[in-house]
Amino acid sequence: MLSDDLPSPQFIAPARPRAEAGRFQRVQVSVLGRYMLADRREFPCQILEMSPGDAVVIAPVAGIEGEKVIAYIDHIGRIEGTIISQAEGGFLMDIAASPRKRDKMAAQLTWLANKDVLNLPEDRRHERVVPDIRHSTVVLDDGRRYNCKIIDISLSGAAIELDVRPAMGTPVTLGRMRARVVRHFQNGVAVEFASAQEMLTVIQQNLRMN
Repeated sequence: MLSDDLPSPQFIAPARPRAEAGRFQRVQVSVLGRYMLADRREFPCQILEMSPGDAVVIAPVAGIEGEKVIAYIDHIGRIEGTIISQAEGGFLMDIAASPRKRDKMAAQLTWLANKDVLNLPEDRRHERVVPDIRHSTVVLDDGRRYNCKIIDISLSGAAIELDVRPAMGTPVTLGRMRARVVRHFQNGVAVEFASAQEMLTVIQQNLRMN
């Protein structure tokens, strides 16, 4: 578990020094992820508070103020920005994103902040189904190939049983579909497809072949 490698999440968020980040209200969340500093070192992390403009990150290595950071966060995906300030146990980062991505992030954060209180279902943008043919292959960027078993699949992603655990954000190819790893679980990983339209095209091609 990534959380085993992290310091105890006792962290008081510093005040936001930037007006841009201050336009957004943070919500309390508890999600895991990984982040990469400017020197390309990667570490596990945990997000305690987040808004579409900034995030409070529990991290084993804090980096330095002004340093660029890229993170892959469960349920949120890829975020990038700079370290605004350091604190014991982590750092505060701002988030660089388009207005459209901020809107999407706000919706995800609202769901994360309220899912336990309101007993909300898992957020799935497309209905997932169990395919008739469940055995497939996963190919990493370096050419390594692994057999896998598809647990379920939708236009936006799939859950697969896999013997290896590529880091979150790792590009992979599932069958003929480009994807990236967005979540780890006990027996495998979840991937998000690069394009729902690409997945739809593959489905349509299969239907024509049949």
